[in-house]
Amino acid sequence: MSRERPAPFRFMDCAVISLSLGKSAQNLRELRDRVAEAPPESLSHHFFESLLRPVFDDPEYRNDLALWASRNLRDDTLAERLGVIDPLEYDNIEALRLHVLDVIEDRLSECTQVPWAAPGREFYFLRSQMVVLDTGLRADTPAELAQRVPNLPTGSIFYHFVEGRRRPPLMVDDFSAWLERWGKEFDGCREKLSGIDFHLWSLTEMRGLLARSLGEALERGDGS
Repeated sequence: MSRERPAPFRFMDCAVISLSLGKSAQNLRELRDRVAEAPPESLSHHFFESLLRPVFDDPEYRNDLALWASRNLRDDTLAERLGVIDPLEYDNIEALRLHVLDVIEDRLSECTQVPWAAPGREFYFLRSQMVVLDTGLRADTPAELAQRVPNLPTGSIFYHFVEGRRRPPLMVDDFSAWLERWGKEFDGCREKLSGIDFHLWSLTEMRGLLARSLGEALERGDGS
């Protein structure tokens, strides 16, 4: 009996609206206190949604806290420690919060003076409201998926490849989840996709890596 053909892949786009929490930090001790009490949505904004902002197309660091530590606290040691944190390594936001607090506490214990930002350079805690839109684009086959990816807006890359990995119950990017329905011949392709670390690349770079991985696998005709 032939396998039922999967439903077409629906390409979505997204954008975030940033909302202020009315909380800020001017020094490292205040940053620690604010991180400890910030709602999960705020930590998510500063570690994930920052990718969607144009300033992060080619960032020095991959999250807002690391960027602020470097540019405004002038503490490159702290910035590097915060910058290497991969939020997808943690089971949930609370586990991420605890690790961030540990990093800040360790740095505070090393400093003879608490690092301060200049007036007007405070860290402002925000949260995001995501707006998701249907692009109207569809892919009926894996080959069509590969053809569409190079021209997708970066918001689509974020929604399907970054946000998808955080979305229960699968916790896997949408492209891989869809390819799994086409059978085991695409296991190798899915493995390649899972090896693309969003923490290391901008959305534009990720789009290129996704396109290359899909294209090379499908050219061979077996997804491996």
